[in-house]
Amino acid sequence: MTLNRFRQTWQWLVAENRFHRVILVVALGTNLLTLSALLQAERTVVLVPPILESQVNIARDSASQDVKEAWALFVTELLGNVTPTNAPYLRRTLEPLLSPGLRRAIADSLDAQVEALRRDQVSVRFEPRSIHYDAVRDRVLVSGQQISTGPAAAPIRRPRLYEVRVTFRHYRPVITHLDAYQTLRERAADGPEPA
Repeated sequence: MTLNRFRQTWQWLVAENRFHRVILVVALGTNLLTLSALLQAERTVVLVPPILESQVNIARDSASQDVKEAWALFVTELLGNVTPTNAPYLRRTLEPLLSPGLRRAIADSLDAQVEALRRDQVSVRFEPRSIHYDAVRDRVLVSGQQISTGPAAAPIRRPRLYEVRVTFRHYRPVITHLDAYQTLRERAADGPEPA
């Protein structure tokens, strides 16, 4: 009787073992399918930074309008407040953000601006007033006042308009277009540029 019971228990044990092996193979297959789907999926990162008022999305090669506006504002505030003492810092900060086509032009422009500030003993600051996103051209327009002050002169206020295109490559912002104008008319006089 005990031998019969042993055989019956052994058969149940072998059957249960086979069942668990099948389940293990199925679980391994589903894990491999999940892994392949995960590796091929485009990731979207959702951020709520303190300078933005709402939730923003950044994908591998794109971002929401609010993110582009925030980066354009950051870059224009840096460029609009150049002094001889902070120029090296601005260069180190801006170079990783600029596309290869803009790096040399912006570096030369910064050098020329710093030399003019030293020569004229003038300080310049930029006060942004408004930000507008041009969805057709995928550019951000930051307008404001540029204020120049010298040692013996009253401050001179001039309108200033920056046009910035911010794209994203591998989740990183890249400035691919950057222009500065005195007025919106000057921008319109430059003529339409292909997007």
